[in-house]
Amino acid sequence: MNIEEQAAVFKALGHPTRLKIVRHLIEINTCVCKEIVNIFPYSQSTISQHLKHLKACGIVCGEVEGPKTHFCVDRQVLKKVKEYVKDL
Repeated sequence: MNIEEQAAVFKALGHPTRLKIVRHLIEINTCVCKEIVNIFPYSQSTISQHLKHLKACGIVCGEVEGPKTHFCVDRQVLKKVKEYVKDL
């Protein structure tokens, strides 16, 4: 992970809602956007935007299954982020 990729991950995780989404995905492993919307007091479009940012930096993956996309945390990226922080 180069410095630009690291910065993008930290920027994405710098938003409280995105951090909460990531923590939720870590806990339950995978879910669809609608399930995340039901947990937070935000609209579906707001949650979708947050998921878009998390996907863009690679920390969240989405797998299309029919009309739904199942989201999960990319554990390899998360591991790289943890290693980077440890080395600081």
